[in-house]
Amino acid sequence: MIHKSYRSKILYMTLVVWLTFAFCVPVDPALATNLVSAPPTPQTDLKQILTKRFELFEKVSLFTGIPWSYIAAIDQYERSLSIARKLPTRQGLVGIYISESAWVGLLNPDKIDMHPLSIALFRGLGKDGSGDGLADRDNDLDLLAAVTTFISAHGNHEEDLQIGLWDYYQNSRSVQRIKQFAQIYAANGTLNLYEHSFPLPVRSDYSYRSTWGASRGWGGLRIHEGTDLYASYGVPVRSTSHGIIEVMGWNPFGGWRIGIRDLNNVYHYYAHLSGFNKQIKKDDIVKPGQIIGWVGSSGYGKPGSSGKFPPHLHYGLYRDNGLTDWSFDPYSYLRKWEREENLRLREKKIKDGLQ
Repeated sequence: MIHKSYRSKILYMTLVVWLTFAFCVPVDPALATNLVSAPPTPQTDLKQILTKRFELFEKVSLFTGIPWSYIAAIDQYERSLSIARKLPTRQGLVGIYISESAWVGLLNPDKIDMHPLSIALFRGLGKDGSGDGLADRDNDLDLLAAVTTFISAHGNHEEDLQIGLWDYYQNSRSVQRIKQFAQIYAANGTLNLYEHSFPLPVRSDYSYRSTWGASRGWGGLRIHEGTDLYASYGVPVRSTSHGIIEVMGWNPFGGWRIGIRDLNNVYHYYAHLSGFNKQIKKDDIVKPGQIIGWVGSSGYGKPGSSGKFPPHLHYGLYRDNGLTDWSFDPYSYLRKWEREENLRLREKKIKDGLQ
């Protein structure tokens, strides 16, 4: 009879051979260099980086059977957590962070262990995905091999992956966010989803100033968690980002409101609307500039309450740290998106004039 531990070693060596074959795929020299190189300089073209990252995710998807959109979603979710939790920023194309102890195994005395067999003996996550015989926590392919092997333990269908994600994160919010991100990526077919729009048409008549943190009295003492943009009834309200509609309906404070989750794990809150765009619904994917509703004065009461204050859009931003959403001041972002959209309009006008 084969000893149980010996059978485990045979199974693990089989997995190592599979990973080596699966992940040792031809890549262009530029991509191979960037897998473990230092972060790009500010002058590096973002589109080139995203193209290389997309190619990497597609190759891994081909050999694991996991949709590239899910691999991209995990990577992007990890990036958002790194920002929210102020975790170390790693080098390379992949943003996934695995702690040193989780990589080598909690009881592993060698905290810089790179040997796949000994890491496996201590139940560490580390894997050799690049085929160089080492499980390197700073190697993009090794990181992706570790995560994709873990989350696909139950299979690579969507339901199976969600079970694997729960096992990995032990957090239902994490599973939901990654599912949402995967839907956004799948609907758009690209990683290049960084453009933003101002929430009101920049050619409309509006005004706003920084009001985040001001006191509010209705419903109890609280602070103002957003910026008020004053405009006339019926001015279109637009999505500021690529995202997914997470909430849509009535709120006693915000009236008719919409909540949209973007790929930075930021929740965009649009309140006091006079109505919704009837062509959209909860869980729909939206794009920057897409009309989601119209300026109104709803709120501060039961459903349908309106007119208790001048018409305006209340716009709020909330970042998810994996456990809860916390408010931050949207004013500087609004100014930035306003400038960017005005610049795009001027460039378009110049371009159209030359044709």
